[in-house]
Amino acid sequence: MSRTNFKELLDAGVHFGHLKKKYNPAMAPYIFMERNGIHIIDLNKTVAMAEDAANAMKQIAKSGKKILFVATKKQAKGSVAEMAETLNMPYITERWPGGLLTNFATIRKSIKKMQSIDKMKENGTFETLSKRERLQIDRQRAKLDLNLGSIVKMTRMPEAIFIVDTNKENIALAEANKLGIRSFAMNDTNTNPNEVSFPIPSNDDASKSIDCILSIVSKAVAEGLEERASEQDKKADEKKEKAKKIAEGLEEKIAEGLEEKLADQDKKSDEKAKK
Repeated sequence: MSRTNFKELLDAGVHFGHLKKKYNPAMAPYIFMERNGIHIIDLNKTVAMAEDAANAMKQIAKSGKKILFVATKKQAKGSVAEMAETLNMPYITERWPGGLLTNFATIRKSIKKMQSIDKMKENGTFETLSKRERLQIDRQRAKLDLNLGSIVKMTRMPEAIFIVDTNKENIALAEANKLGIRSFAMNDTNTNPNEVSFPIPSNDDASKSIDCILSIVSKAVAEGLEERASEQDKKADEKKEKAKKIAEGLEEKIAEGLEEKLADQDKKSDEKAKK
């Protein structure tokens, strides 16, 4: 069953593009018409491409790999943060930390610094510092948490990146492309879809439109995570059953060995008695 509904996209205003003067020629194949100087996106293509993107994201989630969600514009950041937290996926909704992907090792050091501060507070070391030092460390911790708190659990490079507005998040997209990381994005009529692995032609400015596309994506990722959990449970059950059969087999062998040993002892006893 398709996750993408044409009427839902229409009602959410996903088809509204930018003014003609802001048009990017690369979006020409996805534009249906022009109305009052505004380009209208072809929702039939949006449906197909959103479904392709959703299927690909589902497989990534099913494989147990992470998808990094990026949206720093006001209309999208709240929805993206909520969705990513629900799916236990990393996300960036504040300023993009330059080099997050291309210089990941350095970013991880900053995250470890934040975690070391937390340990200081837990083991009491923090309380032994002067008031001024504690204040400086708290400020440093708050700054790190604002920019990197949402990717603390991202211990390795993400398998893919999902972007709302590739023009605004051009650095994030450039880093992903440089490293060959698959990209998924909402592409409005003023963006270049050729830079994205799985573009979704859509209005990336209206909150309703953004929420509509995010809903499609989140359902797909949730399906992938559920299937992964189901497969892991099945494997765990198979492993337990295998271990049980091995244990039963060992018990049988031990019992057989004891029977043979007793029979041998009885035989020796009979022979001794005859002598």
